[in-house]
Amino acid sequence: MEQNLVKVKVWDIPTRLFHWGMLCLLGGLWWTADAGEMEWHQLLAYMLMVFIVVRIIWGLVGSDTARFSHFVRSPKTVINYLGRARREGISSSIGHNPVGGYMVVALITLVSVQLTTGLFATDEIFTEGPLYSAVSSDTAGWLTWLHKKNFDLILLLAVVHVFAVGVHMIKGDKILGAMFSGYKKLPESKLGGTNPNQLQFASVFKALVLTVIIGAMVLNYLMLPVIDML
Repeated sequence: MEQNLVKVKVWDIPTRLFHWGMLCLLGGLWWTADAGEMEWHQLLAYMLMVFIVVRIIWGLVGSDTARFSHFVRSPKTVINYLGRARREGISSSIGHNPVGGYMVVALITLVSVQLTTGLFATDEIFTEGPLYSAVSSDTAGWLTWLHKKNFDLILLLAVVHVFAVGVHMIKGDKILGAMFSGYKKLPESKLGGTNPNQLQFASVFKALVLTVIIGAMVLNYLMLPVIDML
């Protein structure tokens, strides 16, 4: 029996830009570190810092599906979801499913750790983080080690994320396309009584103002000193 599909808006523009922007910046950071382009590495890191700070704030004041309160569920809910997925197969959901919500939090946490440790890190040749002198050399050395090892965790989590997206796509949940268009087509029976028209989406202008404010601060205090060295 063919199910009636409902076109539902699930992702706003700021959330989609954050997703793809973070992906591109992480790729750029990987390449610049490997190539020894440390000034560009720092600039990309500070751009990513703007993305992360804005995303965290957007997770508190942004659109419904972007808010942490919408997709961060209790461990019991996650376990129940995994049990249903095993019995009934993976199904589409409005926004992040309970497991995906934990993935978002984990990625934001690991990237935040990466950015924070980078402020104190050194390559022991030419480049030092802006807060390197605020700690002892031993502490800076440990934070540099953590900065390198934490990136391995980010890569591992990224692989898991890509694998999970692939499984969802194979099962018919077109979540990749939704992260481009912002829309999903969901079976009416899968909405679980949720009225998608009741979802509230925050103004893009609010996200733009927030980005400009955070970006101006990062540019002034962190990026301009690096730009002067180029």
